[in-house]
Order: sequence, then structure tokens, then C-alpha cells
Amino acid sequence: MKGITIYGASSPKIDPKYLSAARSLGELVADSHLPLISGGGRAGVMAAAIEGCVSQGGTAIGILPQFMIEKNWQHPDLTEMRVTDGMHSRKEMMAELALGVVALPGGVGTLEELLEIITWRQLGLYGGNVVILNVGGYYDPLLKMLDRTIEEHFMNEDHRTLWRVASTPEEAVKMAKSPAEKHEYSTKIK
Repeated sequence: MKGITIYGASSPKIDPKYLSAARSLGELVADSHLPLISGGGRAGVMAAAIEGCVSQGGTAIGILPQFMIEKNWQHPDLTEMRVTDGMHSRKEMMAELALGVVALPGGVGTLEELLEIITWRQLGLYGGNVVILNVGGYYDPLLKMLDRTIEEHFMNEDHRTLWRVASTPEEAVKMAKSPAEKHEYSTKIK
């Protein structure tokens, strides 16, 4: 069964509003009777989403490379843990299990995962929705940069359909679950 994959910070030092949004998202995924798939971290946004999901009786699946388990970075409340041999296979498994992906606020790891899954969607390697949960305008600078890539013709206008933007966890779950628009890789130059 596919679920909703989340990307998000593992930092425990972030503003509580991000943790609150993540916990709410986890609860809503559980209420949707879908598994929550994440990097399985024991802190930050990932932990809050896992805890929200489990608190509602949901399934929280953590995908962790072996080296992270050796460092004891996994959340103790995960319903299920899947071990990979590295970061690339971790991201691939998270995408394979995803009905939809939601990017919560995070650092460079989250940004890298988000941009990679958008690229995979553009290339037809991933067919689900990619949702950016823009809590408190966190992603405004990135969204502006994505707009600039289109304005400067590095991406085509139709590439705006590669991602969706949500302002609440409720919107994010609804968007992640909805049928994704088909996107054909476009090579046309303007």
C-alpha cells in the first residue's frame, strides 16, 4: 500500500510552528488510513510527524540507511523500519512507496530531496503529486527562485504543474492524495 512520503528537518532547534504543522500532518495522514513514510528521524519535523501519526493509531514507516541506524538516529515509535544501503536507495524507496510527497520546512537535505523529486516528476520517473507545505512562508524564497527559472527560460511554463503549494497540513494531505496530473517531459525551447 502506498502512503504519503514526507521530507522535513531533523533539527530539534526549530520554531515550534513547524513542529506543530508536522504533527498535524502526521495525524491527518493517519486519519486518511494511509501510511506515513519518512526518513524515520528521532528529532525535528520528522519526529513530530511520526508522533502525530502514531498518536492517531496510524502506520509510520521509516526508511533509514544502515549508517544512520548504527548512530541510533531512528525514531523509537516507528511502526516499521526499512533499512537501505545508502542515501540514494533511501530516496528511491521513499519515492516508490509514495502516493504523494509533502515537503515540510527543512534544511539542505530537505531541499535536495524536494528538488530531486520535482526533477523525477519532470522526467516521468515519479508520477505522484509533489506538495510544498509553505508553513509561515518558509518556502517563499524557493518558490520565487522556481518562478525565476521559468521567467529566465531554464524551465518551461508548463513545469509549474510539477509541484503544488499548500498553506495548511489539511491542504497538503488533500493535494498529496488527489490524482496527479500527467506531465510529459518537455524539451521545447522558447
